[in-house]
Amino acid sequence: MERPADERVRRVSLWRRLLTRPELGALAGAVLVWVFFAVVAGDQGFLTVSGTASYLEVGAQLGILAVCVALLMIAGEFDLSIGSIIGATGILVAMLTVEYGWPMWPAILAAFAVALLIGLLNGLLVVKTGLPSFIITLGSLFILRGLTIGLTILITDRTQIGGLGEVGGYASVRSVFAGDIGEFPVAILWWVGITALATYVLVRTRFGNWIFGVGGDDRAARNIGVPVNRVKIMLFMVTAAAACLVAVIQVIGARGADVLRGEQAEFRAIIAAVIGGNLLTGGYGSAIGAAVGALIFGMVNQGIVFTGTDSSWNFVFLGVMLILAVLVNSWIRRRAGGAK
Repeated sequence: MERPADERVRRVSLWRRLLTRPELGALAGAVLVWVFFAVVAGDQGFLTVSGTASYLEVGAQLGILAVCVALLMIAGEFDLSIGSIIGATGILVAMLTVEYGWPMWPAILAAFAVALLIGLLNGLLVVKTGLPSFIITLGSLFILRGLTIGLTILITDRTQIGGLGEVGGYASVRSVFAGDIGEFPVAILWWVGITALATYVLVRTRFGNWIFGVGGDDRAARNIGVPVNRVKIMLFMVTAAAACLVAVIQVIGARGADVLRGEQAEFRAIIAAVIGGNLLTGGYGSAIGAAVGALIFGMVNQGIVFTGTDSSWNFVFLGVMLILAVLVNSWIRRRAGGAK
């Protein structure tokens, strides 16, 4: 005999469940962007395997950053220093190997250690001073960029360091960070893996619940025993490590480093996260949405190239997408609140 439904349990329609997903708007936007460039630039290389690989490569590097930035944004904080961390850790890898003769793997481990230390310091400053993370990490951005430029010129008398292809261990490092599987770069696997891991953490673990709780109301979260400060510090370390990973991918792929590498990466990562449905106010979002936002950026970035349009229009598209994403996400949340 069929048991009657519990009247105390409210039934939620499939439509409402879909509307409450942060990445819904981004997924719809990704489809529209792909269709647009498929029609406009499909016969100019956008639909080819190499064309697909080109925008996935751009999306992968940004996606690694955006997914980790999204976790921090869900917790209600920002990290504007990641662009400078890319430049600093990339130069560190190049300097240790080319200038001081370190093997490649120890140099990369040293770069990750420095990145984690920077993330730790950012997190400690935020939680100990009570100042907005926007201010703290903006200061870190300028300090790191200045130190990177100044020390590199002082030691090497240059702003670029090349020759990484001649360093011992380069081949094995390249296969892990900057190799190819057919026409597709290995960075795509890093992007997918990090997105899957971040999604699992958010959806299936206590730490993920803590992230949402801290971003929703850190005082209430602290009152029920959530280690708010520890969560924030760990997430700052995660974004710094992600920046270092992107730096390694870039310098190994280019076989050299530049002190200005990573400029404006922090803003592109935040834009991708917002396009993916992550709120600037914290407490709401998803890693998948941020990954899709990065994919949209990659398609726009390379799609414009395939159409033969001046690449400066890329900034116009980014600005328009950011505003539209915020409007669409606000509309979706309102509909979710009123849907039956």
